[in-house]
Amino acid sequence: MKILISQPQPATVKSPYFDLRDKYGVEIVFRPFIKVESLTTKEFRQQKVSILDHTAIVFTSRHAVDHFFALSKEMRIVIPDDMKYFCITDQVANYIQKYVQYRKRKVFFGDTGKVDGMMPAILKHKTEKYFIPVSDVHTGELKNLLDSNGIFHSEAVMYRTVSNDFKPEDLDGFDMMVFFSPAGVDSLRKNAPDFVQGKVLIGCFGDVTAKAVTDAGLRLDIKAPAPGISSMAAAIDQYLSKSK
Repeated sequence: MKILISQPQPATVKSPYFDLRDKYGVEIVFRPFIKVESLTTKEFRQQKVSILDHTAIVFTSRHAVDHFFALSKEMRIVIPDDMKYFCITDQVANYIQKYVQYRKRKVFFGDTGKVDGMMPAILKHKTEKYFIPVSDVHTGELKNLLDSNGIFHSEAVMYRTVSNDFKPEDLDGFDMMVFFSPAGVDSLRKNAPDFVQGKVLIGCFGDVTAKAVTDAGLRLDIKAPAPGISSMAAAIDQYLSKSK
């Protein structure tokens, strides 16, 4: 079996996808269908939001961290030492160390991996002025939570997801394709508009991605998360185990 994972290849050999390869003898190919890029400084300034008018930054992903600091540097904005950071997970909080000295700043993070998991920490600092770097495609969940609690905040798009170009024949020979975002499904439709699923298995992560798959008229065969399954690799593992 040949499986296409529509993400970049992991930087470490400890990836669970390599465990699947060794366990079942399948071929795993990593080919990102999408890429994330920063807005230009001109595009950001058109939103008329000043980062330095805020006292706290909310990060919902590593992408947000990377593009926030990249654009800030490009605009020669010096982030104050007393800026606070509120992160969706401890992994994102630790990732900040790539750009700032973690110990010299006040960093808070949620423990659920979801937006509402950050709210207890934010509510303890209700007087802060929050800046939220977001993608061009994002939900209003965090905005609604902050609004409902009367917390000052500003959102600004700092990065966007765009399709990676590929040829329809690049999909030949795959028995399974796995998607992680609606943008990945859109990239498939853009680059291979005549794609016929047939016997090709399609897996996806997340309810929003699942909806994109079915909205595209495709059959969804494997989905994560599911009861007892938290990751896409675990869902594929379960499927391969049963089919074996």
